[in-house]
Amino acid sequence: MNQVQKSGHQCSFFGKYGRCKEAAESGSQLCFWHDPEADKTGDDVKTRLEERAGKGLPMEGFILRKANLDNVNLVNHGSGKPYQLVNCDLSRASLCNGHFYRVDLSGSRLLKANLSNANLHRANLDGCNLLGVNLKNSLLDHVQWGDRLYQEREAAANPENAMALFEEAEESARNIRRHCENLGMMRTAGHFYYQERVFHRLQMPKYSRQRVFSYLVDRVSGYGESPLRVVLFSMALIVFCSFIYLFTGVQGGDTVVRFSQNQDLFQNFRYWLDCLYFSVVTFTTLGYGDLTPLGLSRIVAACEAFTGSFSLALFVVLFVKKMIR
Repeated sequence: MNQVQKSGHQCSFFGKYGRCKEAAESGSQLCFWHDPEADKTGDDVKTRLEERAGKGLPMEGFILRKANLDNVNLVNHGSGKPYQLVNCDLSRASLCNGHFYRVDLSGSRLLKANLSNANLHRANLDGCNLLGVNLKNSLLDHVQWGDRLYQEREAAANPENAMALFEEAEESARNIRRHCENLGMMRTAGHFYYQERVFHRLQMPKYSRQRVFSYLVDRVSGYGESPLRVVLFSMALIVFCSFIYLFTGVQGGDTVVRFSQNQDLFQNFRYWLDCLYFSVVTFTTLGYGDLTPLGLSRIVAACEAFTGSFSLALFVVLFVKKMIR
């Protein structure tokens, strides 16, 4: 005879895995794990949770606020799939030295939870609220952080609270980035640094000078985290300027290289290749002198040369930064 039969009624909690199969607490419609009024601060909660995990059933929506779960072991040592502790409330819970290898914690609330010295290797933290979580000395290798932070998703669904949520998202990204830097996980740290800067930008007044400038820095270099963006920006600028030179004209000896409707397509294409060559040598500040700008082309060439010298220096800095990491 199971617990439900003994108590007379089943827990009324219903989630994505169906209805909870635990027996409801006396005087409540919810079981011990789902009842927010049940005392979870006792020393026996850790043992009970480990025993519950051993049943192999999903642990969804558990209310474990402020629970003392130090040294809890939720690693499935059998051949089955990892334990699931999904969409749970672990706010301010003490999870020090916990073992969460491959545990699915997706969607859980870890607000100011203490996960210091915990093993989160390959754990799934997708959609978790990680605001203020303590990850000091935790093992964070191959953690599944998800594509977006919890606050970012909430901001998309609640635009009226977007500013406060972006501020929380920035704080969460900064916290994770610092812990990853301390662990030498520079690639993950770089990812969260980028997110930190994006969330900071989204808090700026729309169309303000600071926000526009921050957006341009993002597009050009990914806030210093993407040398590839610098390369793509450089290539796009070179091609763009080549078309300007084609229509404004450059001087090559006695010939003016310029687009004309009176010329056939092949000749205009050859002139564009000459302009592309001129754009490359201008961007890289080589300046061979075989082609010279005319009229408005001189202003464009000066701007391109300045931008090119800056972009090349930026690429070298970012590339070396990535290599050192």
